[in-house]
Amino acid sequence: MGHDPDKEPPFFFQKNPDNLLVGSSKFPYPPLSNDVHHEIELVVALDKGGCNISINNAMNHVFGFATGLDMTRRDLQGQAKKMGRPWETGKAFEHSAPCGPITTLQQAGELDQGNVILEINGEVRQSGNLNQLIWKIPEVISHLSALFELQPGDLIMTGTPAGVGPVKRGDQLRGSIEGVGILEITVV
Repeated sequence: MGHDPDKEPPFFFQKNPDNLLVGSSKFPYPPLSNDVHHEIELVVALDKGGCNISINNAMNHVFGFATGLDMTRRDLQGQAKKMGRPWETGKAFEHSAPCGPITTLQQAGELDQGNVILEINGEVRQSGNLNQLIWKIPEVISHLSALFELQPGDLIMTGTPAGVGPVKRGDQLRGSIEGVGILEITVV
């Protein structure tokens, strides 16, 4: 669920507030793409912001967690990569971040482990465990806060297990993270 930390530091991309899809069970297939992929991820919701947050203090900034999907226009992302350009057209499009309800830190605990599963039309496509995250939640928060001033309400997606693949109109996706919750969407 990430790259090898001995080879490179974690890397990040941004999604914008209008990319969030909440309260809807329908994900609209985006225009100008013929290859949209699913990536189930743990979402960390911040309660407090800050800069240069220490690893030891990072969990004090967490409000809770949600099950999310990082939907990606893989064809547009691939074109941007080949040209050495940013990934926004592939990652930061409207409704590209479906997100389930937030479970508070008090309810979920610190989530060092827990099954992460994505099913499409009843078939398991992604399966992993939070203990496979190469960069743990406190490390991600600390690293990000050295690059950006984090804000209350920021949402951080943390990485995806193997099995990423395409979706098509009519697909029914059911993502679950143990101790966090379920997210269900239909691609329309």
